[in-house]
Order: sequence, then C-alpha cells, then structure tokens
Amino acid sequence: MDLTPNPGTPGASDQEPEGGHGHFRPVAIAITVIGVALSLFQMYAAGIEPLGLFYQRSIHLAFIMVLAFLAFPVFGTRRKRGVVGWVIDLAFLVAAIASGGYIVWNLDAIFSRAGFWSETDIWMGILTTVTVLEASRRAIGLGMTLIGIVAILYAFAGPRGALPWLGEWLPGILSHRGNSLDRLVGQLYLGQEGIFGLPLGVAATYIFVFVLFGAFLEVTGAGRFFIDLAYAATGRKPGGPAKAAVLASAGMGSISGSALANVVTTGAFTIPLMKKLGYRPAQAGGIEAAASTGGQITPPLMGAGAFLISEYTRIPYIDIVLISIFPAFLYLGTVYLYVHIVAMKAGMKGMPQAELPKVKAVLAAGWQFILPLFLLIWLLANNLSPMRVGFWAILSVIGVAVLRAGVEMIVLDPRRGKPLTGARLADAVRSGLTLLVQALSLGARNAVAVSMACAVAGIIVGVVGLTGLGLKFSSMMVALSDGNLVAALVLVLIASLILGMGLPVTASYIVLIVLVGPALSQEFGIPLLIAHLVVFWYSQDSNVTPPVALAAFAGAAIANAKPMETSFQAWKFAKGLYLIPLFMVYNPEMILGGPLPVVIWTGLIAILALVAFAAAIEGWLFAPMDWVSRIVTVPATIAVFHPDHVIEAGGAAVLLVLLGLNWLRGRRHGAAAGGSGAAGV
Repeated sequence: MDLTPNPGTPGASDQEPEGGHGHFRPVAIAITVIGVALSLFQMYAAGIEPLGLFYQRSIHLAFIMVLAFLAFPVFGTRRKRGVVGWVIDLAFLVAAIASGGYIVWNLDAIFSRAGFWSETDIWMGILTTVTVLEASRRAIGLGMTLIGIVAILYAFAGPRGALPWLGEWLPGILSHRGNSLDRLVGQLYLGQEGIFGLPLGVAATYIFVFVLFGAFLEVTGAGRFFIDLAYAATGRKPGGPAKAAVLASAGMGSISGSALANVVTTGAFTIPLMKKLGYRPAQAGGIEAAASTGGQITPPLMGAGAFLISEYTRIPYIDIVLISIFPAFLYLGTVYLYVHIVAMKAGMKGMPQAELPKVKAVLAAGWQFILPLFLLIWLLANNLSPMRVGFWAILSVIGVAVLRAGVEMIVLDPRRGKPLTGARLADAVRSGLTLLVQALSLGARNAVAVSMACAVAGIIVGVVGLTGLGLKFSSMMVALSDGNLVAALVLVLIASLILGMGLPVTASYIVLIVLVGPALSQEFGIPLLIAHLVVFWYSQDSNVTPPVALAAFAGAAIANAKPMETSFQAWKFAKGLYLIPLFMVYNPEMILGGPLPVVIWTGLIAILALVAFAAAIEGWLFAPMDWVSRIVTVPATIAVFHPDHVIEAGGAAVLLVLLGLNWLRGRRHGAAAGGSGAAGV
C-alpha cells in the first residue's frame, strides 16, 4: 500500500533514526511495544469483537500519531531531539493520546449534544486538528500538511466565516459564505465527514489488517520467495532479470501494494542483474519503477485502492478485485512486452541455467507462502468481510510458518543427523516469538504513513462537503474542457500529477475523486465504478511521470543512474497506465461486462492496441518497424478507442496488417540469417 514516505520531504528521510545511529534504546522499545499493542488491538477488532465506528477510528488514530511522534522527532530524524525537542514531542504525544481518549471517554455525551458543542469540545477539536497536521508533516511530508491548512483557510473564507477578508481574494466560482470556528471543528472532529470519516475508517479497518498481513509475509521471507520464483520462470529468456522484475513486482504488489516499497525490495536484486545483462542503468531503474507501479493496481490488494473504491461505490470488495484482474494483466503485460522488445533489439540472451534457482527447489522452500494467498482469495470469494479475511489470512501465515518449522525440526532434521533437543526447541520458540513481535511492530509502523494520509484527506473531504467545493470544481472542469471528455481526462491526469508532488497515492486518489468524481460521472456520463478506477489509475502517475516520478527516482538511486533520464524511461515503459483507463472509458464492457462476444472483442482489441503502440514507440516487434508503419500505428490505435464499432474495427484491421507485415519481415530476416550462417559453415 502507499506506505513509504515521499523522499525529499520533512519526516521522510528514509525513516533513519535520530543521529543516524539508531533510536535511543528506550524510544526504540517504546515504538516496538506500542506497535505490537496497536496490531493486537486491530487483530482483536478484526476477528474477535468489532468496535463501534468512533471507538475504532479514534483509538487507531491515537496509536498511529503516538508512533509518528516517537519515530519522527520534531527537528528531523538526522538530529538528536535535545531538551527542546523532547518538550515539543512530549506535548504532541500527550495531545495524540488526549485526542482519541476524549472521544472514547465522552462519546455518549457528545452524541447527546448533537451539534451544540461545549467549549471543551471545540478546544479538543482544535488540538486534534493541529496534532493531525503535525503528525502528517513528520510521517509523509510537508506537502500534505500544507494542503490541509489551505483547505481549512478556504473553509473560513467568506462573509460569514471566521476570516471574511480572505473571501475577497477568491474568484467568483470558488466563493462561499464561509464557516465559523465552531461549525468547522464540529465537521472535522465531531462528525463523520472529517478526520474520523470514511478514509480513516478504511485505513483503521481493512487497510491496516492487510498491511499487517503483508508484514507477516515479509518477515517470514515471502519477498525473496516471489523473486526467486520469478527468476526461475523467466531467467533463461532474453532479458530474463527484467522480466523477472515485472513478475516479482506483481507478486510483491500483493504484499506491500507500494511502488516505492516494491522498487526498494525487488530492485535491490533485479536492477544490478539487468545492468549486468546489458540494460542501460536508466533503463534498468525505469523498468523496475514501471513494474513496481503495477503492484499498486494488481489484485487482490491494489494498495489501499480496492477498499476505498469499494466503500465509495458500495460495490463488494471481491467484485472490485475480479474486475481489476484483466486491466492489471494488460498493464503488466505491456511492461513485459517493452522489456522483451528492448532485449530483442539489443540481442540480449538469458542467464545461464546454473545461475538460476530451480522452480521445484523454490516451491519446496516456500510453498507455505502460497497457501495464505489461496486462503485469502477463497475467503473473499465466499463473501467474508475483508477485515475478517485479513484476520484469518494472518493466522494462516503464522500457522503455516509454525507447521513448516515443526516439520523441519521433528521430521527432517533428525534424518539429517540433528536430533530434537530441549535446547533446540527453546531456541526455535524464542526465534518464533521474535519474528512474531517483529511482524506486529512492522505492520504498525508500515501503517503510519497511509493512516496519516487518510486522516488529513478526511480534513480535505470535510471541507469539500462543508463548502460545496466539489460541485464548484466540477463546474470549472466542465468549463475548462468545454464539455470534451478527452480534455477532461487530460485535466484529471494533470491534476493527479500535481497532487502527486506532495501527496501519497492514496491521498491523491481520495482528494481527486471527491473533486472530479461528480463531474466525470454526472456531467460526462462515465459509469461511477469506471470513474473511480480512472482516477485511481491516474493517481499512480506520480510514480513514473517526470518531473516527479518518485518510484523512478528510487530506481535511479539503486541503478546509479540520472534521476530524470530514469524517470523518462519509466514513463515510456508505463504507457499502459494512461492508455488502459482511456480504454475503460470508451469500452466500458471491459469493466462492467456485457454480451460475451462484445466482451471478448473488447479484450482482444485492447491487447492488440497496446502491443501495436509499444512496438511503434520502440520501433521493433518481430523485426525493425519502418517510420511509415510507426506513424500509421498512432491514428489506428486512436481509432481502436473510438466508440463507433465501424471505426474501431477499421483501426484494429490496420493494426493487424501492420503487425502481420512486421511478422513476415521478421521471418524473412530469420531465414536470411539462417541461410548466411549455413553458407558460412
């Protein structure tokens, strides 16, 4: 999920502890203890005794903010706290605990007041809002905090607001009557559309339990298993390590759901091997960034997006997962094709068999990681609550890990001459408990960024609801696009890129869908589910699109390449991120279904268009493509997106002819090369 802080922002210095030498031991212990407590609380609420809405969200946020203030000192993680730092951090720690404790302790009284808030309610609301904004600054960067502050100032601007003079500076379409302090605090702190609204609700339930599931898989070695499995499957093919990066990132996406986390995890293995095979450093970093972005859109987790889309559209989570399989396949398939074309153009070979793991050996060593994923999918298919599914999935990871260790110690090790002894059993128990604590603590720490993003997104959503900004923004969008759907989608793409400069992917999606969702679905007639998927897909573009390209910058660091060059490569390899949402809009049968022949036709022309477009960009498929074919491919691909079936079929026919001619050319080149080789012999 979108769990990695934005690089280059305050509070996002790779989570390096203060002084760069590790947290002060009592702080490290406190972080571990609180992380374990939060994870156990979430497990209890997920599988044993569900809590009420405000109890769950307020306790969760209090825990998360305490972790944020402990892990990220006020003056940054590279400096010691000092006396002043400790005074400030202790004040915020108390505020974090008080913000949740006040709601839990006084919930019945707050409900009974029903809008007639006491002075204490207002002051606690102010304290909580400030605390949330500061925790966000530390955990995910200044950009998110500034957007939250701007939203609050906007809510106050207006003739009846707390800052009437500010309303005079607003353009006419953005003006509103303004809100008093009491009204805004009631919306943000004491209502269901502010800090404790839907975004935090999803983070405090579904998202957290699946983040914790991913942490258990990570601690027990699932990441290495997926990488080895990908290498065993593709390593001997041309460009094998790059193809393994695509598959491994898809597998890792089902664990972390974070493009940055995928780059750092799989890229450490795949990028050096890609460079060794012949890929340029910028290409290697770009391929890994584009492939890792696919983890965000790959079922069953899709980052936090699948849960949020489900909550906003009221469509069951399992349905969101099922309809997202084919688009994810198209995206990852496109990246895989780019990788293959680059390898074939450069004449690359696969890796020697001796340097690759064997599929049987990999499966024998890591079969236990597959069982929880199958259980997860089976439980979802049986309409169990996603929160309960995550609970049982976590228990299954623990169960299969214990089973694997037991079989090793009791059955296999004695056959190898290692008898079971009390000392070995005690060591195994200690090791298992250590891993359990590590997983519980890691899951909580991984959830800090996404939960804080959702809390501040709640502030923005609350202000949008209070001021009617969503409808105003929709009117602006219609006016700017002049009613043209393509222009409107380009505006969404630009907005998502700008938001991505300061917001994590999850927050970018929430803010965008609140602002442009009404226009896309009501003004332009895009079905609600497709509108959400389009915005969600476009929210990923800050990972690979210059000049932001966060995932590409991480790939450049590992590849020792220039960041901008790497980001342009990632942008090229990730073209499916822009084309597939367009295809969803103009061919809704791909998502919503329809007559079987239409669905099959839609799927086939989508594959054809993506293959042809990739070949045109690279100038190669089965053989080099001439410039005329590459130029003709562009309008033919655009025709495939046209809603008129005749034009669509005409575009598909042109693409088939172009690719067919390229295939014949490739066969002739192969025959000529074979003939000259025979003559030489």
